[in-house]
Amino acid sequence: MERQSATGSPVVICECFCRDGLQHEPTILDTATKVRLVDRLSALGFGRIEATSYSNPAVIAQFADASDVLRGIQRKSGVYYKATCANLRAVQRAVADLDKGYGANEISVLVSASESHSQKNLKRSRAQQWDNIRAMVALAADRFRIIGTISVAFGCPFEGRVAVEQVLDDVRRFRALGVRHITLGDTTGMATPETTKHLFGDMMRVAPDATPIAHFHDSRGTALLNYVAAYEAGVRYFDSALGGVGGHPHQVKYGGGYTGNACTEDLVGLFESMGIATGIDKDGLLEASALCEQVLGRPLNSHIARTGWNPLVNTHDR
Repeated sequence: MERQSATGSPVVICECFCRDGLQHEPTILDTATKVRLVDRLSALGFGRIEATSYSNPAVIAQFADASDVLRGIQRKSGVYYKATCANLRAVQRAVADLDKGYGANEISVLVSASESHSQKNLKRSRAQQWDNIRAMVALAADRFRIIGTISVAFGCPFEGRVAVEQVLDDVRRFRALGVRHITLGDTTGMATPETTKHLFGDMMRVAPDATPIAHFHDSRGTALLNYVAAYEAGVRYFDSALGGVGGHPHQVKYGGGYTGNACTEDLVGLFESMGIATGIDKDGLLEASALCEQVLGRPLNSHIARTGWNPLVNTHDR
């Protein structure tokens, strides 16, 4: 299992503001601003950055400039720049950009753990999406690091409880396709520390050679608790977004319409306070946090942005 970030820290945080964050925003940011944001994040020590999505512009207009963003960013050695791919056409675009010399080096493919969420979010059945994923992985071959994402793994807003065995079957399917990095997504904040420990523990039992990734939303204020539980269960890869923005496409409303991501500033602050080095430039992170508030034109949901870092932590030694 991979354990180190590009900066050598024991945890790897994927900054998701530029994709999972912005997909929820009605304001379309210009390409130059997106490139500026990704470049700023690259300089802060993130081992993974969710840079864009190859979404259908007619569905999510925010990412109509996906290729332009990837062409414009300055790559940092050892950093993975991820593009989300919902279907085969998206992977075709990812491959085309890679052939042109400026594509992503990581892509994510996703399945919903429940039938209802699959129909709502992907407009196809779970069976159809697995057919889709098989074709996507085959086309991507070994040209990208592929992240297999399982949405609503901890509970579905439409169906309620999701069977653990169904999630584990999805994990097995990803491994059978050669996908080693697998994200369990808490799409509307239903997870608890107990369910987090148990599900990641079960996942690592059935796929011991996989790299588990935790993706929690703070819809019910439990995201940081669940990240600690995931860490204690052995997870070292985590997703979050500056300011806690995002969560689902702006046009899709579920979970009361409030499904924000875990806040990167607060997650970094918590880990550092626990003595878990993140490798992130903390002063620079607060500057990036302020920039995100500026480009969106409103205060965001970071506690650390308001209070500053824990004064009991010697940030210069970590």
